Amino acid sequence: MDEKAILHRISEFIEEEHALRDAHERAETDGDEARQRLRQLEVALDQCWDLLRQRRARIEAGQNPDEARVRPASQVEDYRQ
Repeated sequence: MDEKAILHRISEFIEEEHALRDAHERAETDGDEARQRLRQLEVALDQCWDLLRQRRARIEAGQNPDEARVRPASQVEDYRQ
């Protein structure tokens, strides 16, 4: 996935997140389902941002950005611990 495709996915995820939050505020969604999907979106966004950072770091280091890979949720979510 190239940078343009990653940024497009990020935009899609953000749009879905906003729509879901708006629908939840209007009580148009089930609270548990909305929270679960929002959590999934947060993880997917973190993975996309991580992939984008990896690609940019590889370019800066003179390496092939196409060798960057999506890391597991456990790795991108728990890196601070």
